[in-house]
Amino acid sequence: MEACEFALEEKLFLDTCSMEGFSDEATIAHSAQFELLRKVFTKAAEDDTATEVPDYLRCSITFDIFRDPVITPSGVTYERAVILDHLRRGKNFDPITRKPLYESELIPNLAIKAAVQAFLEKHGWAYTTD
Repeated sequence: MEACEFALEEKLFLDTCSMEGFSDEATIAHSAQFELLRKVFTKAAEDDTATEVPDYLRCSITFDIFRDPVITPSGVTYERAVILDHLRRGKNFDPITRKPLYESELIPNLAIKAAVQAFLEKHGWAYTTD
């Protein structure tokens, strides 16, 4: 931001030097550009600020943001790899509802996947690779 502000200041100086008698117009234009620059950097800072990832975008087992969400017949969404690991350990039940659950019953949760993508487009910091 500082580099952009400096460049705008330099531009104002050059404009006022080359436009004798039009310095007011150059100053007004400069002020508008400066305000726009601040808005852009403020918006970028807001979007880049870490906030809480909504619970509906996180696996209820790992609490990590979903990468490949699947939904069970009982309506609970899990991260595919996590629930498959649970099932492959011989635990053929939903960890939350305790209802019987089998791998063949898992369905990709496309709505949550789209919501995660929309969230990550705005908040890229939320996607960590551990």
